Amino acid sequence: LSLLPRARGQLRAFLVPHSHMDVGWVYTVQESMHAYAANVYTSVVEELMKGKQRKFIAVEQEFFRLWWDAVATDTHKQQVHQLLQEGRLEFVIGGQVMHDEAVTLIDDQILQLTEGHGFLYETFGIRPQFSWHVDPFGASATTPTLFALAGFNAHLISRIDYDLKADMQKNKKLQFVWQGSPSLSERQEIFTHVMDQYSYCTPSQIPFSNRSGFYWNGIATFPDPPKDGVYPNMSLPVTETNIHAYAEAMVANIKKRAAWFQTSDVLWPWGCDKQFFNASVQYSNMDLLLDYINKHSDEFGVTVQYATVGDYFQAVYSRNLTWEIRDSQDFLPYSTEPFQAWTGFYTSRSTLKGIARRASSLLYAGESFFTQYVQKHPSSSICKCRALKQLQSLRWAVSEVQHHDGITGTESPKVKDMYMNNLMYGMFNVKKLMASIIFDMNNAKKNGEVYSSVYNKDSGIPDVDQYVVVYNPLAWNITTFVTVSVSHLAMSVYDELGHSVPAQVQSSAESPSTYDLYILVAISGLSYRKYNVKPLNGKQSAFIGRSVKYKRKDITRADQQSRQLLPVVNKCYQVLFDQNTNLMHSITERETNQTIQLTQEFLEYHVNGDIMKEPISDNYLFTPNASAVPVSKAVGLEVVSGNLMTEIRQYFYSNVTAQDYIYAVYTRMYTVPEGYDGKLLCHRIEQEYSVGPLELNREAVLRTSTNLNTRQLLYTDSNGYQIQKRPFKAYVNNTVARNYYPMVQTAYIEDDTKRLMLLAERAHGVSSPGNGQVEVMLHRRLWNNLQWDLNYNLTLNDSSVVHPVIWLILGTKAVTNILYRTSGLALEHRPVVMFGALSGDKLKLPGQLQQNSVHDSSVTVPPNLHLQTLSIPGWRYSSNHAEQVHSIRMGKQKQGDADFSRILLRIRHLYEVGEDPMLSQPVMVNLKSLLKGLGSVMLVEERSLTGTWDINSLKRWKWKTAQYPSKRFSNSTETSENCTVTVHPKEIRTFFVYFQGQ
Repeated sequence: LSLLPRARGQLRAFLVPHSHMDVGWVYTVQESMHAYAANVYTSVVEELMKGKQRKFIAVEQEFFRLWWDAVATDTHKQQVHQLLQEGRLEFVIGGQVMHDEAVTLIDDQILQLTEGHGFLYETFGIRPQFSWHVDPFGASATTPTLFALAGFNAHLISRIDYDLKADMQKNKKLQFVWQGSPSLSERQEIFTHVMDQYSYCTPSQIPFSNRSGFYWNGIATFPDPPKDGVYPNMSLPVTETNIHAYAEAMVANIKKRAAWFQTSDVLWPWGCDKQFFNASVQYSNMDLLLDYINKHSDEFGVTVQYATVGDYFQAVYSRNLTWEIRDSQDFLPYSTEPFQAWTGFYTSRSTLKGIARRASSLLYAGESFFTQYVQKHPSSSICKCRALKQLQSLRWAVSEVQHHDGITGTESPKVKDMYMNNLMYGMFNVKKLMASIIFDMNNAKKNGEVYSSVYNKDSGIPDVDQYVVVYNPLAWNITTFVTVSVSHLAMSVYDELGHSVPAQVQSSAESPSTYDLYILVAISGLSYRKYNVKPLNGKQSAFIGRSVKYKRKDITRADQQSRQLLPVVNKCYQVLFDQNTNLMHSITERETNQTIQLTQEFLEYHVNGDIMKEPISDNYLFTPNASAVPVSKAVGLEVVSGNLMTEIRQYFYSNVTAQDYIYAVYTRMYTVPEGYDGKLLCHRIEQEYSVGPLELNREAVLRTSTNLNTRQLLYTDSNGYQIQKRPFKAYVNNTVARNYYPMVQTAYIEDDTKRLMLLAERAHGVSSPGNGQVEVMLHRRLWNNLQWDLNYNLTLNDSSVVHPVIWLILGTKAVTNILYRTSGLALEHRPVVMFGALSGDKLKLPGQLQQNSVHDSSVTVPPNLHLQTLSIPGWRYSSNHAEQVHSIRMGKQKQGDADFSRILLRIRHLYEVGEDPMLSQPVMVNLKSLLKGLGSVMLVEERSLTGTWDINSLKRWKWKTAQYPSKRFSNSTETSENCTVTVHPKEIRTFFVYFQGQ
């Protein structure tokens, strides 16, 4: 660092130029590129070359890569390389986007980070080491662990509760060492900086002008940049007459902020949303101001320098202070004012949240399917480069929607359409790829049609003999049901050997003209099976589900005296329904014979949309103005039962005579025949809901009330990675909304002996409004007249019908501990179902051979581990850092085709230390034998989370704490000897694997 000479006691301000560029929010990515984003990089790079002292930080890689690939000239590219070497351009975070922290899954956070890091390392040989999470709405405890595993030296956040921030500011506690994971604790801790009340935008009030200050390029215009280069609201240029006043305003703000931190180093972000599209006018004014302040530093007591985030953290680190430790407590939920709890977005745009997760899960399946195919069929007929492009289109789309205005549902409708279109296009590509791989592996005649559809019932089966191919993307043996739509009741299902397969067919709840065929599939890890589905010929038919309809009941006038209970039973549970109300009454876990009373009802919060009256709810905020109101006065019941499953269909009506139902619940319980491992299947009570269209300014919740004495303590997951304890807190204002938390995958309540778990396939807001209660927000439809929301079309007039799925698991803590992690992943990664018609003769499958080859090549890990990634990234970089940097400096990066020989493997331990006597133990894995089905492992390299560091050369800064007073570099893990690794609780281990003959 070129330190300016400074007197003792002087403050040193680090002025960090930046542009916060939302990857979708109000405007689409294309609109943003055209209006301002491309100009940011073009003009910043050109301007940095004009002044050696100038610096800039670049954040979101999606915009940078679009600029690099389509806009940047060769000169620009050379200049970027030079600026990176000089440390004047710094990439921070380095992911495709700045991901949301509340409603995203850890797998998808890692994906978008890896996607950006791979590009940066391949292109520039650089590895980001600092975060800049300035805008996500609240901060999760998973993120610091993620960034530590990626090799970061410091983490930066901003949006936390307003009252908490004020308190931390006053007590100079905005900086600490965060141990986000209880199990990894100090091994993956990270120094964390919380921005002060001014957050990431430059304070724009200047006393001598009614225009905002420090924003000399003004405000970006849409759709086109102005022809004359004059933008609205450009700050007063710095002149001889106002320079002293400008300097005084800036110094005053620096001093105010300095009082909130422990060191005399002050982080002064210069920029805001959509800034630096005209970097020339920005830097030329700021240059004058910095020179002036530094010339008069004795008088001002401050020196100022352009800086990167890394410069600032380096300065703080070199002061060698001792920092407080923060444990795994997160900063969720987030409120900005007494009536502004940002807990609505946990549920906003539920359809987008659902599709984003289905896309992520399809990508997960497609990656391992393609990886195995390339390994086992090196001389395949499929073009590998095109296949990789198909996968990359979905990697890009799933990464993009993790943006903090994407999956959050806080974008405008056209941006939501952009995310949806990109996801659907990527999913279409990956389905096409998987179908063509199956085709190639079976050498079927080319006139046989293969069309694929991912675990949904909307692709009916034509009335011919046809096959269903089912792929299990998990590295465990799985026994479950897949559902396909058929047009006949009488069906038979056979496996590859012609043996009959247990199945059940029944009328479909949602579309009466079709039937749902449930096929029981047992598939080993990362393998597929083929099933033949025929209209009935012969005696081996599928079981038929018979329907009994019960009379609609008026629940407001139910007779409590003569209670008639209807039992529905499988091997694990007995569920009783109250025939006076047609509502659920209780569930008994049969093994321990423990019963909990349990009722479920739909309610709606009525919220305000008129800002003249009282606080509003919108995409972000949830502001209920009273208790939730029960929606239905009458419930209809239909029970469809067969040998393999029973489906209880409850229809909720506004009154006894209403024509159409407003809500429905389909509850499914499974009975597994002898000879199948039905533990997971039997222990879940599957519920699918039909919610919507809602009336305007309604927020729909499902409230489950039990007789568990929970003391209103709720547990929710953090990004599908770890569990957070959520005690109910009373506030002066807005208590209901401030006790909502994100549930990404899991939520549960418990008493001393029993636990009720909920597992979800998309994010929801969840709360415990009363003892023994858990309430899940399923859908929102809102409109308000706040001018800001209207200008940007940010109201949430979502008239869709949503169909979320939740699995309930009930049992002792010990039993649910064993079940819920595997069950949550089984829900997340349901088998991929592809269909094909048989052309003429039967599909040529050497039966016996097929059976063997399926099982021999399976990949299976123990139940406390999860194979989190098995993919071919395609990066061309060298895993030797010195070599990679050298080849970039010499301009000799590998061009041309992607590298198909490097396999990316991640293994995650699912349990915390001490959570379970058996499952919390470290696990030894021999990677050679784990992957023997794919070929002979030649070489394994252990890498950092995103793959860019050799784990042995990764030395992160060790910040001093009272617990660890000596300062040193920290080594993260013991590394692998001869392909055997020991995976400890909560670790995520990342490897490059190379096979022989590649």
